[in-house]
Amino acid sequence: MYFAANIQSLHLLNKQLNLTVLNYLSYLVIILLLFSCYQKQEEDRSHMVFRYNEYGSITSLDPAFSRNLPNIWATTHMFNSLVQLNDDLEIIPDLAEQWTISNDGLVYEFRIRENVFFHQHPAFGKSKTRKVNASDFAFSLKRLLDPQLASPGGWILQNVERIEAKNDQLLIITLKQPFPAFLGLLSMRYCSVVPREIVTKTGGNFRKNPIGTGPFAYKNWEEDVKLVLRKNPLYFERDDLGHSLPYLESISISFVPDKQSEFMLFLQEKLDILNTLDNSYKDELLTQQGTLTEKYKGKINLQKGPYLNTEYLGFYLDSPSPVIKSPLIREAINIGFDRKKMMIYLRNNIGFIGNKGFIPKGLSGHPKEVVLKYQPEKAAELVKTFEKETGLKAEITLATDANYIDLCEYIQRELQKIGISIKVDMMPPATLKQARSKGKLEMFRSNWIADYPDAENYLSLFYSKNFSPTGPNYTHFYSPTLDSLYENSFFINDAQKRGETYQSMDSLAMSKHPLIPLYYDQVLRFSHKNVLGLNLNPVNVLKLKKVRKTKKP
Repeated sequence: MYFAANIQSLHLLNKQLNLTVLNYLSYLVIILLLFSCYQKQEEDRSHMVFRYNEYGSITSLDPAFSRNLPNIWATTHMFNSLVQLNDDLEIIPDLAEQWTISNDGLVYEFRIRENVFFHQHPAFGKSKTRKVNASDFAFSLKRLLDPQLASPGGWILQNVERIEAKNDQLLIITLKQPFPAFLGLLSMRYCSVVPREIVTKTGGNFRKNPIGTGPFAYKNWEEDVKLVLRKNPLYFERDDLGHSLPYLESISISFVPDKQSEFMLFLQEKLDILNTLDNSYKDELLTQQGTLTEKYKGKINLQKGPYLNTEYLGFYLDSPSPVIKSPLIREAINIGFDRKKMMIYLRNNIGFIGNKGFIPKGLSGHPKEVVLKYQPEKAAELVKTFEKETGLKAEITLATDANYIDLCEYIQRELQKIGISIKVDMMPPATLKQARSKGKLEMFRSNWIADYPDAENYLSLFYSKNFSPTGPNYTHFYSPTLDSLYENSFFINDAQKRGETYQSMDSLAMSKHPLIPLYYDQVLRFSHKNVLGLNLNPVNVLKLKKVRKTKKP
């Protein structure tokens, strides 16, 4: 009896154990199924997240500090201004639905949209948000002039006499003197609208707690690691079919500092775009003609377009060197090397040959005619004439940084063929910039990226009242005729006539050869085939409000 009872107990225990194991396995299967479904759901939603990398750090999410491209891109997603630029650099409405300009070009009146709300924040009270009004813009613009804030964008308002909100919808800005490019200045990210109560509450911490009106709102930022933005459900813009913008649910920005690693992440489809092209993988992606290599033709998209950036070599005309002061030598250098060859072998044809002047392709005022033709025989004769007249050898030191050493060494070799000896002096970018500003370099490599879409931006480098170190005239070029044309251009409201005046100024400056245009840059962007609606613009700002991603097969 005892033995039989024990056998029965063992059978019962074994049955219970089997049930326990079965239950455990059932739970395990359910957990795996749930995880699989969750993972699949995450994969299904990945097309709603746009991922890109900033190898340079973002220093602030406050638009008042949107000085460099990483900051500008991030704040573009989150903020709006009175006006904006379309992809053709035309000024179109943003939060100002319309505006008028007085006949004398001094008074600008903007009517603010009534259907725009700030991103949600507890400081707004019960509703967690409120409408944007003209007073917000008056506060935001005047804030740029606050010495305690020390915004690098304060210069935008140096010609402004008064800013006032007449009522909730009407903002009036009065200038000290006419400046036709003023609307272009207002399209800059510095001029974004911010809410007074949030800025006041967060103080200097607004850089990490941004509240704007843009298509995406701030979610989380772990500096130098990751920045996440989420879709703004209150965004006012709609597409042509009446659908709310943006289409994406979120933006994820990483901060991998190494360009080679960034490239590998892009190839692994962990990034949706690649906006840089490093020498380490340039030839892997592009042919010498600037097209995609066969390996990547069917895998990724390549977009190219004009970029408002002119790369050049400059001469410091106040240098005591007779070589630098000689128009013969400056002209010889300008026509003594083959720009086309340089673009093919050193740039993979990224950019446009800089043989027309200083104003880049994409701007009104860009010269139509080639004025800097490759003429090595004439260049050599100019050098011989200089040597005969002065008894001196044409010897010059060219300062550059490591990023452009190959380009400068190419020019060095080419100019040696016509009798000019160039010593290439490589220095850190910060040292080069400081020395250039103080007039300590007889010849230097530099570039000029437009702050706003008007050729006045480039011609300011030839205006005598802009002599460095207080202005951008690093060459110390001086021409009373050009100064007069420059000042009179502010009173020309007709865009075509102003463009013609700009061309005249550019031609006048280039006839004296104060600098050597190398090339007009291009925006270059690689993206995966499932990214749609990604457009380029000549200021190279990333706009994602109309971008979609399709699901991967």
